[in-house]
Amino acid sequence: MIALLFLGFSAGLPFLLVFSTLNARLADVGVETATIGFFSWLGITYSIKVFWAPVVDRLKLPVLDRVFGKRRSWILLAQAGIATGLYLMAQVDATVNPELMAWCGLLVAFSSATQDIGIDAYRIEIAEERLQAALAATYIFGYRLALLVAGAGALYLAEFWSWQVSYEVMAALVGVGVLTVLIAREPQVNHFAAAADIAHKIQDEAAKRSHLSPRLARMAGWFYAAVAGPFLDFFRRYRELAVAILVLVAVYRISDIAMGVMANPFYLDFMGFSKTQVADVTKIFGFFMTIAGSLVGGVLVVRYGVRKILLAGAIMTAATNLLFVFLAQYPPDIVTLAVVVSADNLSGGIANVALIAWLSSMTSASFTATQYALFSSLMTLPGKFLGGFSGIVVADFGYAEFFTISAIMGIPAIMLVLFLMSRGERLDALAPGAEAERGV
Repeated sequence: MIALLFLGFSAGLPFLLVFSTLNARLADVGVETATIGFFSWLGITYSIKVFWAPVVDRLKLPVLDRVFGKRRSWILLAQAGIATGLYLMAQVDATVNPELMAWCGLLVAFSSATQDIGIDAYRIEIAEERLQAALAATYIFGYRLALLVAGAGALYLAEFWSWQVSYEVMAALVGVGVLTVLIAREPQVNHFAAAADIAHKIQDEAAKRSHLSPRLARMAGWFYAAVAGPFLDFFRRYRELAVAILVLVAVYRISDIAMGVMANPFYLDFMGFSKTQVADVTKIFGFFMTIAGSLVGGVLVVRYGVRKILLAGAIMTAATNLLFVFLAQYPPDIVTLAVVVSADNLSGGIANVALIAWLSSMTSASFTATQYALFSSLMTLPGKFLGGFSGIVVADFGYAEFFTISAIMGIPAIMLVLFLMSRGERLDALAPGAEAERGV
């Protein structure tokens, strides 16, 4: 759990630096609102990481794998890319060369998404299912602590020094994650058993039926097990409910993510709050409310079960977006902002804990990285894509209308959670843990 605290910090640090903090930086230096919205597409990298997750799941890195093991070696490589990208972003003037800023941000986002693949697999493999909710809560605490640093900390540094200094400090803080990986132990779970069986079967069939050379037969087996195996395992396991599960994962956070793209421009440009006020309320105060929500969510999941809290989180996330409509109707008031941010972050903390615990329970230990990457990619892709158009919606209609639309986006998630709750016994029977209990 100590390792997950700091790995959560490592995972959360780069996220805002290519998302809302970057949006605040772009708004602060005078980049157009529509352009800021398009920059949010950098976050799509997190949503398509499933495409290279099989490589992270199966490929052994030369030298590093022998020294650190599969999970830690990939995390270290990703951290090197994050630190490099953040340092380069510190040196770029976005008003002069926005394209170069976008490329540097892409390096950070790609490396960060790769790090997430490794950390998610590490978290699921390092402990049994009964501890996953606790690990998720610890991970979220570290993640949110990093968001505080990359949000409020970066804004403070930019206010009193410069954006260059801010991003250079963030690049140096990547060292926290590096040190954690060097100290932490590699998971001992045999997460290759089922995939190895599939690979050997495909290898034998390829060699017999197509007369491939042993080397090509091994490559065919590896590719099938790494790429097709995780998806076939999921669809065969959940059968008629598989599509509904994936659609729910895709739409569960769409309301929250789409709204978040325009949050900082809304605070700074429309409402007129200063960077320090935004940092104080939305980052520092919001941090504690999110942690409170995560703790409450963890307790509620244990008490009432994950699916009921999943429903509560979906309802609260959509409802709290409507509070921003109220906020946009009145002159800026720091107390009102604090109330709205409290409700938003509290609901977000509860929803995130429930979602992570639910997704972890559906992940097969034989395909940990790839299956969880599938879930987490779908979890953010629609919101990131639609968020890219948020600047255009705000420019054409206004912030109040934009927040109303983002709240309406949460209705499909509520309906799908209700649908899956009605089939709870079926889901429990098909879960990976159910097989272990039956001795399968």
